Amino acid sequence: MRNAALVLGIIGGLVAMLVGFFGYGYTEVVRSHAEVGEMFGQVQNPGLIRAASFLAPMMAIAGGAMAKIRALWGGGLMLAGGALVWYAFGFGAFTMFPIGFCLLGGVLAIAAGKPDEAKAHF
Repeated sequence: MRNAALVLGIIGGLVAMLVGFFGYGYTEVVRSHAEVGEMFGQVQNPGLIRAASFLAPMMAIAGGAMAKIRALWGGGLMLAGGALVWYAFGFGAFTMFPIGFCLLGGVLAIAAGKPDEAKAHF
């Protein structure tokens, strides 16, 4: 389960990074060109979008990388990263896979109560 959590966290973080690039880029374009925001829609909270674009992929990738040794911490980071993507960007066609991968990886990491090693994290 820890290997699955590792892979899901890293893949979810990489896809969330793509979503974050576009989210951050759109807030910058709307800030510098107001007519784009009038045409395609304003961003309600650009600070949240910018913070989530940076933090959520980092938490998911770091959580996935930690899943083999510190499954509880890694699972918590993946759950937080997936929840942050969901809160900031909503659930849609481009966010469903990073959200799903991060949340499933987090659940699998936390559920790995009996690790491959002799030391449990609980």
